[in-house]
Amino acid sequence: MTSESSNSIAVPARGTLFVVATPIGNLGDLTPRAAEVLRRAELVLAEDTRRAGQLLAACGIERPRGALESLHEHNERERVTRIVERLAAGAQVALVSDAGTPLVSDPGLMLVSAAAQAGIEIVAVPGPSALVAALSVAGLPTDRFVFEGFLPARAAARRQRLEDLAAEPRTLVFYEAPHRLRETLEDLRERFGADRPAVIARELTKKFETVYRGSLGELAARADADPALARGEIVLLVHGAAEAARKTSEVNADQLLRLLLVELPPSQAARLAAQITGLPRKELYERALAGKG
Repeated sequence: MTSESSNSIAVPARGTLFVVATPIGNLGDLTPRAAEVLRRAELVLAEDTRRAGQLLAACGIERPRGALESLHEHNERERVTRIVERLAAGAQVALVSDAGTPLVSDPGLMLVSAAAQAGIEIVAVPGPSALVAALSVAGLPTDRFVFEGFLPARAAARRQRLEDLAAEPRTLVFYEAPHRLRETLEDLRERFGADRPAVIARELTKKFETVYRGSLGELAARADADPALARGEIVLLVHGAAEAARKTSEVNADQLLRLLLVELPPSQAARLAAQITGLPRKELYERALAGKG
């Protein structure tokens, strides 16, 4: 051993955080690059270690004890600092969710944000995403779309959110729990109109993959008659409001607000106008304040 090597202190290279997309159903969708990253990573962070362990085993990826750790919405805040410290010390860490691309309606944002602030290299290992898969087969406009994730579980909050989105001209994409699909379709039909085109993509890439297309009225009726419609993982897509219809609604809303403001305060006038025209209540409230002034 030379004098130089004996007196030097090894400074570990900074690590890398890999954000790894995993299959949403079909195991054949795990890319060779993703498999190699998961095989070589010193630590794999998973939303559910049991599901991740099953995926790794099914793909022939062996992990030593302690190299698979949970990271989910209930423990992410308390574990982020320690994980970033490991990354800063040179660890190679892979982040996966239960299925699809991490951070898309899944945990991981705190970790990725903290790693970025610490100057850690963050590498995307792209692959499956239920959002993109559903858009690719729906047959609805994809040049501009809005991903809303899961709507509020409580009925009142869900209906209010849909009121705010009724005049959105871009294609709307939602994730929805099977047991809430019927109620959500009913709320959409009431607030968007029964004739609005929509698509339900169910169990994408899996054995019972099915894509249902029709109007909101047709899909709501089908959900009442066919229990299979509300089984498995669901992506719900809705055609955006026609631009011409929005412009008409805006004109009607201005006229309606002028009449309502004669008798009502701006907040009530905006709420009623939103229910009638489908335009966002916040936008109408601002117009009402300007009109009252």
